[in-house]
Amino acid sequence: MVDPRQECATVRVPMDYGAPGGDRIELAVSRIRTAKAGARRGVLLLIPGGPGGSGINRPSSYVSRLPVELLDRYDLVGFDPRGVGRSTPVSCRLAGDDIAPAHLYPWPAPDGDIAGNVERARRIAETCGRDGGELLRHISTRNEARDIDRIRRALGEERISYWGVSYGTYAGAVYATMFPERTDRVVLDSSGDPNPRRVARGWAANYGVGVEDRFPDFAAWAAARHTEYGLGADATAVRETFLRLAAGLDRQPLPWPGANPPRLTGNVLRSTMLPALYSDADFPRLAGLMRAAMASGPLPSLPAPPEPVQQNTTAVAIGTLCNDVEWPDSVRAHQRDVDRDRLAHPLTAGMPVNIFPCAFWPHPPAERTTRITPRGPSNVLLVNNLRDPSTPHSGALRMRRAFGDRARMVSVDSGGHGAYLANGNACGDRTVTAFLVDGTRPAHDVLCGT
Repeated sequence: MVDPRQECATVRVPMDYGAPGGDRIELAVSRIRTAKAGARRGVLLLIPGGPGGSGINRPSSYVSRLPVELLDRYDLVGFDPRGVGRSTPVSCRLAGDDIAPAHLYPWPAPDGDIAGNVERARRIAETCGRDGGELLRHISTRNEARDIDRIRRALGEERISYWGVSYGTYAGAVYATMFPERTDRVVLDSSGDPNPRRVARGWAANYGVGVEDRFPDFAAWAAARHTEYGLGADATAVRETFLRLAAGLDRQPLPWPGANPPRLTGNVLRSTMLPALYSDADFPRLAGLMRAAMASGPLPSLPAPPEPVQQNTTAVAIGTLCNDVEWPDSVRAHQRDVDRDRLAHPLTAGMPVNIFPCAFWPHPPAERTTRITPRGPSNVLLVNNLRDPSTPHSGALRMRRAFGDRARMVSVDSGGHGAYLANGNACGDRTVTAFLVDGTRPAHDVLCGT
């Protein structure tokens, strides 16, 4: 629900910052002003994840969750990044099967073969290159950083504070690198490895690590509810049940009327597992699906976004990932990587290192990938759960090293994707709130225990 205090506006920016006098696009921006103008410090920009996530209604989503002392200090500002939602949108007009949730990640065939993934990746790249339009070529993290700076200018702010989550941490890190003098207080929540040679590709690869870090939390939860779900009496048994069930569905899928695709395969189960590990609140969804599959149905219905939203999100995600960095195109090398990763990380079955459409992207990156460095003010606070399935703690530590003394790291002994006011703990929340409210930043990296 949109809070009645939320105001909306548009900011016009160049489609191509290399040709600033050319075509313009619109960015949809929203704001909820602080109710205590006398205590106001500035704005807190809420940078969404994805890439491809909408942020226009984030002020309404967070105004009831953020601490009062923080709301007293900042106007909350949200936006839809270029190409997304209510900003000038893009779409590749992909076939429905290519935007099926189970196909958004390149799950190999049951025997590990990637020939089908290669065909799909090539088709998606060719379709986006043909039907995505001119804007798709100018969707990148560096351009999002430039857009953020145009939003800052439109708001009349000399400097800007922001809270980026997931991919939003990379956009925030790139902004802090390109416009360090324009940053005030920076919170990067659930960061990926910013290695400029492996941006995007490295994030995908880290799913193998992150899921292995996080799955034991789900397994322990399910084992404690063995009488309800029947997945195993201890965590080891639950893991074995998942692997056995996925392998069985690889061999003999179950019909799943109304789903896309309309059958439950091993890879559909695996693709359902990924978002279910983002929060403990989603554990029952995964456990319920496993229980139903073990009984051969009926299978529960799963909500899915409308097709236009899925088309839009997919196009922006692909455009960002492919335009940000060069991807290797060797099919043979990808097959070798998949073969190794299936053994090292059986829960994700080789998907994280498989081939993506970017291997066949028709447009080379227009700019070099940004290298995050220690140059700039020491005003960055990173927060990350120890058991994050998407942005594992090991990757966040690499972001910490890239920033050097510009940053401090708050490691939270918790699981899930997103730490501050989400899946973290009171210690981590207090530390982030103190930093945003009065600038108190730990002198050293800290570990917030349970």
